[in-house]
Amino acid sequence: MLNKIEPPTSEAILWQRAQALAGLRLGDIAQQANIKVPKDLRRHKGWVGLLLEHVLGASAGSRPEPDFPHLGIELKSLPINRQGKPLETTFVSVAPLTGLVGVTWQTSYVRKKLSRVLWVPVVSDKELNIVDRIVGSPFMWSPDAEEEQLLALDWQELTDMIVLGKVENIQGRHGQVLQLRPKAANKQAKTQAFDKNGKPFMTLPRGFYLKIPFTQMLLHKHLRID
Repeated sequence: MLNKIEPPTSEAILWQRAQALAGLRLGDIAQQANIKVPKDLRRHKGWVGLLLEHVLGASAGSRPEPDFPHLGIELKSLPINRQGKPLETTFVSVAPLTGLVGVTWQTSYVRKKLSRVLWVPVVSDKELNIVDRIVGSPFMWSPDAEEEQLLALDWQELTDMIVLGKVENIQGRHGQVLQLRPKAANKQAKTQAFDKNGKPFMTLPRGFYLKIPFTQMLLHKHLRID
């Protein structure tokens, strides 16, 4: 039975909890929380994030809001190698492919998710067993004016392409810091979109992701990791 962790009542308490995890092995954290460690993450993608959500007291679950809704803070685990380079892009949110008329960057879900983020790097070299992967130093982040402008420009470009019926033309190269790509458990999962003639068709769900160079820049900026 899982130990119930009460949600943190302030950012300071959340920060203390996150700092207390730095340097610990995932196996030790899971053992203390009475959570079983999977043998691999291929069938348990997202397990590390769920473990951290549990021990830090996140309460949003699958609801479309930041992980700590009462604090307005999103939690992002960031797998890195021993040299401090992110190993993959970072999922932000599912991208709506319909109902986008009137939506702006200021009112977008992506902006809401990224307005305040607790980043928790995890040393996750492939040769390391899951239990031996180590939590690094966390950092709190809110986009500065330059970062927000980059995010807003990419969001606008990608959203315009969706609205104009060009979702099938969007590739990973689109966007400087934010990209749009398929986000589905399998190829049978489909959602509705519109083509350039305004006709509905079914396509794979899409998600917004932060590109690796952007998260690497954040690591360098906040943790002085080259």
